[in-house]
Amino acid sequence: MKYLDKNEWVEKVGYCRAVKKGNMIFISGTVSNDENGNPIAIGNAAEQTDVILSKFVDIMKYFDLSIDEIVRTRIYVTNINDWEAIGTVHGKYFKDIKPTTTMVEVSKLISPDYLVEIEAMAIVE
Repeated sequence: MKYLDKNEWVEKVGYCRAVKKGNMIFISGTVSNDENGNPIAIGNAAEQTDVILSKFVDIMKYFDLSIDEIVRTRIYVTNINDWEAIGTVHGKYFKDIKPTTTMVEVSKLISPDYLVEIEAMAIVE
């Protein structure tokens, strides 16, 4: 079972937003964009994080699950000084779940408009 975006890159790059295989769900690196691929919350790392994690909620709903099943997140940021703002939003979604997580600074993402990209893994019991 797969969850697919409706943007041009799905076919061009050959990926999907999330894949469920057995009892595992893998969510691809996700940025803050709208359904047409346009950036949302340019210049605001916390708001971008909120948009991304709300997408994770929707993805898990697609599989009839909740984000409670997410056991791992990886956060890529273009400015590690934004760690606290990003972490606070992450905590809003995951404070009771506490998945393992990694946050790393990268030199850039696919567009300079994106400050944050997050991927995740879930295990369904």
